[in-house]
Amino acid sequence: MRSILLRDYGGETAARVADSPEPTAGAGQVLVRVHAAGINALDWKVRQGDVRDAFPLRLPAVLGIELAGVVEALGAGVSRFRVGDRVMGPLGGLGAYADHVAVDEARLAPTPAGLSDVEAAAIPVAALAAWQSLHFAGPVGVGSRVLVHGAAGALGGFAVQFARQAGAFVVGTAGAGDLDDVRSLGADLAIDYRSQRFEEIVGDIDLVLAYAGGDVIDRSWAVLKPTGAMVATASPEILARTPLGRQGHWFVMAPDAALLERLAGDIARGALKSRIGGVVAFEDIPAAIERSRVGARSGKVVADFMR
Repeated sequence: MRSILLRDYGGETAARVADSPEPTAGAGQVLVRVHAAGINALDWKVRQGDVRDAFPLRLPAVLGIELAGVVEALGAGVSRFRVGDRVMGPLGGLGAYADHVAVDEARLAPTPAGLSDVEAAAIPVAALAAWQSLHFAGPVGVGSRVLVHGAAGALGGFAVQFARQAGAFVVGTAGAGDLDDVRSLGADLAIDYRSQRFEEIVGDIDLVLAYAGGDVIDRSWAVLKPTGAMVATASPEILARTPLGRQGHWFVMAPDAALLERLAGDIARGALKSRIGGVVAFEDIPAAIERSRVGARSGKVVADFMR
């Protein structure tokens, strides 16, 4: 079967289209024929070995962490799905950039009838990570002040909506061309991170969601209340960069099929917006991974395996 295989850590050419053995479904697993998979920043970080301490790998390894497709076979003990069911979900590991993947059924949710596979593949990691990271450091509700860095991305876009739904005052940083979109998702204030310094504009923040890298972590301590917290998904080094007496958290998304099913249903009903920033063919996945490294994109990029 086709796969995007990482043989050695490195740059864009380290991840290549290759042939890999087709897996079989083990106990509690389903074999999914992958129709679409989301492109994530974690892909290039894994490819380069930047997160090898947090996510150790045995190479060669197939990249990709989320998918949407159709169940083709059932392992022993599977009870939630049948052959032919459309499913979506995060793997909780690697392997989504392949024609077939054996996945624990507990990690998957049924794909709502109102969503295509491309639309479904854009949801699992971003929606779950946004919801979980928003509530990771404590309750968020009416009166809370939340700052979302990277608010135009797939993860940030969901976080803005979830924070607004919770009743928080929401500030989002993004590029100038995305500010209107960030406001449309529910941000009370949108800041151009290139031309404006957010620490000169806002303060008394209860929660900073650092979905962007660079120096935003170090600069964000100044806008946090003394009792506030910062949650980072892009910078595992936040733990070493947290001043004494402050709250800094490194967050990793956990699969949650029930939550994913609920959020996907909200998207299918139009109660929640999911933004797709581009669609690429399978053979273009390595280039799309590299583009996610060198430049931010609004919304989620998805690989359509059926192209």
